[in-house]
Amino acid sequence: MQQRARLQHPAAWWLWGLGLATAASRTTNPVLLLLVIGVCVLVVTERRDPATVNPLPAFLVIGAVIVAFRVVMTALLGNGIAGQTVLVTLPRVPLPEWAASVRLGGPVMLESLLYAVYDALRLAAVLTCLGAANALASPRRLLRYLPATLYDVGTAVVVGLTFAPQLLTDARQVRAARTLRGRDGRGVREMARLTVPVLETAFERSLGLAASMESRGYGRVVRSTVGTRRTATALALTGLVGVLAGLYGLLDASAGGVLGLPVLVLGALIAASSLVVGASRDPRSGHRRDRWSWTESMTVVAGSAPGVVLVVASVLGWVGLVPSQRATLPAVPLLAVVAVLVAAAPAWFTPRPREVAA
Repeated sequence: MQQRARLQHPAAWWLWGLGLATAASRTTNPVLLLLVIGVCVLVVTERRDPATVNPLPAFLVIGAVIVAFRVVMTALLGNGIAGQTVLVTLPRVPLPEWAASVRLGGPVMLESLLYAVYDALRLAAVLTCLGAANALASPRRLLRYLPATLYDVGTAVVVGLTFAPQLLTDARQVRAARTLRGRDGRGVREMARLTVPVLETAFERSLGLAASMESRGYGRVVRSTVGTRRTATALALTGLVGVLAGLYGLLDASAGGVLGLPVLVLGALIAASSLVVGASRDPRSGHRRDRWSWTESMTVVAGSAPGVVLVVASVLGWVGLVPSQRATLPAVPLLAVVAVLVAAAPAWFTPRPREVAA
């Protein structure tokens, strides 16, 4: 069924991106990682709002720089991975005795470079997933759905995201005005002279914003009982401990093993309950909220599928999830490939964003 053009709920896209990022963080198989990057590019190409700036290319460039930098540093300094295939031998630079454990130059092993490429490609894939979520749903839209407990923090972040770019515009205007008055506008001293007028403009704008927000009821005091505050604080601390323990169990299989994911989910639920308890004393209304339909639910399921499959696969030790550093195509788990391809389904069944008028 063809969906009417609308913007999908931002929380659905961010949960989708976090699920893919979780899947990418659990493997170093280059085939799976490149497949994750391709899925992100496909979904962003099909479902990004054309009226907004696409930040995904910047994340792709950063990922490529990370891979190249890791390869260069591994070739110069090595990474402790023993190998048998020597690609090239660089001139060795002698170092003092206190740096005997560090080498600069020498033989460059194929196995060492493959390990560096696989590990850096994993970080690049995670960054691509976050960039895709940022391209599909701006963090500014997501901040609107923070619970009332985090309302003040969300307001400060939104104000910062809105007015921080304006500082650059003010600096350009002041510099242009000084240039018209015969000033060069270059150098450290000239840049320092831009500080006072730019900050003065920012202060005036902030005072005007504060006055307008106060006239609309922002900053009102909400009365809450001592029991409610203590309950919310205890739940928040317990949930934070659970989240940290779960993350440690997921990152180190010997510490938690298969219990890492359940502990992480339980800690997240407890932390979320603390926000619910705190928000129960502070009801707030919303304006033009995005609706949550079956497409949002299916998007979250599609993004969670690869994360769940690859977390379970890493715990069970599937063959090919962490390939060996050999000059051969690594084995690729078929179920993992299918799970990553499922994450591309939102490119077709989700509603198209608003179309830009020709």
